[in-house]
Amino acid sequence: MIPRVKGFYNCLQLSKYFKKLKIDLIHSFHYGSDYSEAFAANIAGIPWVFTKKNMSWGGTSLNSWKIRSYLATQILAQNNDMIFLFYRNSKKINLVPRGVKIDKLDKSNNEILKDRYGIARETKIIITVANLVYIKGIHVLIDAFELICDKDTSYHLLIVGSKKTNYGKQMEKKANDSRFSKKITFTGKVRNVNKYLSISNLFVLPTLDEGRREGSPVSLLEAMALGVNVLASRISGIKDILANFPDNMFTPGDKRILANAILEQFSDLNQDKGNLFSSYIKDNYSLSKEVISHQEIYKKCMKI
Repeated sequence: MIPRVKGFYNCLQLSKYFKKLKIDLIHSFHYGSDYSEAFAANIAGIPWVFTKKNMSWGGTSLNSWKIRSYLATQILAQNNDMIFLFYRNSKKINLVPRGVKIDKLDKSNNEILKDRYGIARETKIIITVANLVYIKGIHVLIDAFELICDKDTSYHLLIVGSKKTNYGKQMEKKANDSRFSKKITFTGKVRNVNKYLSISNLFVLPTLDEGRREGSPVSLLEAMALGVNVLASRISGIKDILANFPDNMFTPGDKRILANAILEQFSDLNQDKGNLFSSYIKDNYSLSKEVISHQEIYKKCMKI
């Protein structure tokens, strides 16, 4: 949209293209605050909805978020904090958290995967699955893991996610420099996360309470859906998902708090709780439920 005159011209051309395609509705999943698509859709007279996927709002992007929201026909928020903080008085807002496919936890390749990474059979495995950026708090998790291993070396930490980012490279170096480096594995990006969850005892999501926070973290939902015990930061997005499981949340950012929270979880790990997680996700965060919510919003926009 900058420079403005050129931005307006581009939106005008885009609106003509939309009309040519005879589009009935546009749903944007764009993370950012750019409003050019919404502007073009409005010029073309096409209903335009978007999913608010993160907790970004203020700063230099504030006006863009406001314009984007003003131009939207309907807005889909992924957690309650989004509604309270950004859209408290809006009549366009709809709470539509993410949904996941409900799979059974397949443990058939359990031992093979452990052998690949040199993990002993009796080892207690902690896993995190994340896009490796600073806000995900992996540095705090590694520090907490060291504190745990100071007391008990029967643990192993699996960090699943692309490690090609600057932060990912820093964290891999941090792990390699650790006195417990042999007990920390960076897998990189993997095709089937479920296999790695299947060998894990506890999934941890240590996102920091800074900046963007979480929208509706899919990695946490997938772990719970598979019946894996979980522990996650008490922040926006996660608070909705774990509202019924307050003991599975912790105050983020402090390695000692996280280490103690992990040890406390391991003192009470059991499959019954994993089954409870799985049933809860099936009832409240299934992919089919998300699909139905989208359908109803589309009908509302097109007055069907």
